[in-house]
Amino acid sequence: MPGARRKKPVRRASQKPAPHPALMLIQGYWISQLVYVAAELGLADELAKSPLTADALAKRVGADSGALARVLRALAGVGVFKADAKGRYRLTPLAQTLRSDHPASLRDFARMMIGDYNWRAWGGLLESVRDGKPAFDRVLGMPFFEYLQRSPEKERRFSASMASISAAENSAIANAYPFGELTRLVDVGGAHGHLLAAILRRHKKLRGVLYDQPQVVARAAERGFVSAPVVRDRIEVVGGDFFTSVPAGADGYLMKYILHDWDDARCVTILRLCRDAMAPGGRVLVADHMIPPGNAFDRSKLMDVNMFVLLTGKERTKAEFAELFAKAGLRLRRVVTPATTIKVLEAVRA
Repeated sequence: MPGARRKKPVRRASQKPAPHPALMLIQGYWISQLVYVAAELGLADELAKSPLTADALAKRVGADSGALARVLRALAGVGVFKADAKGRYRLTPLAQTLRSDHPASLRDFARMMIGDYNWRAWGGLLESVRDGKPAFDRVLGMPFFEYLQRSPEKERRFSASMASISAAENSAIANAYPFGELTRLVDVGGAHGHLLAAILRRHKKLRGVLYDQPQVVARAAERGFVSAPVVRDRIEVVGGDFFTSVPAGADGYLMKYILHDWDDARCVTILRLCRDAMAPGGRVLVADHMIPPGNAFDRSKLMDVNMFVLLTGKERTKAEFAELFAKAGLRLRRVVTPATTIKVLEAVRA
């Protein structure tokens, strides 16, 4: 009726106002640090054995019980861990990924990504946006990969973290691309061989070459990917520098998360070396994020900024990849989409 007063909606006592979306963005680093503490202390590993109170868990991991109780309570509020009626904390499905022994473990990735050097480098983003130079070099005093070479333990953790984040991706790539059409595949910059091993397990007749810096591949066997009985007789491990040479004569050259580390000029160098080394009819395969058009969320857009903070590289669009290939004497032939967030771009001689 005209002039009637509208009643205000009544909020029930059980309804809590949702936090402002901007606050969740602003305070996101609080959760990152909580996850880092959980990963670093190995909380999920201990709780996988049995539910524990904060006091008991603190004794196991060497922490202050009062402080740890506050951390556990906060993590439970975002779905990591869950307290029961007796005050004992248990694992949730999300917390399972922070276990060291879980097939989908992201513990090493959390420790690396939120650890000291990455955390400090991201703190220099503002200055990097102003001058266009990587924050890592300025904050840490040297380029990213030089820093890792000088810190063997950090380099080991980096390689382990790459293996952990890649577990699901590797299987998806091995299933999506027809590697069975190849006879010999070189995994350029393949670290400890987690991707190559996944591909060779899927394609029984394929032989592979794991190629990376000598100090990296020297530890490949101990990680267990290339030494597994099902693949070890079909993998050759070679140390070297992919800016100067790659093993010759293969019909496939694969790079996963390699080109996004480097500027265009260095990418062209790597690609040209692969082109010149491959057998007639060979192909170069790049497994990387590919930035889509539009405003929708895509992990590649955040990864692109991470590459800017840490290195001189970038994530690229399809057109930018095609241009890189052309400069190296290659032609982008097709893009394969595995059941994951990255693509496999196939290039052949132009």
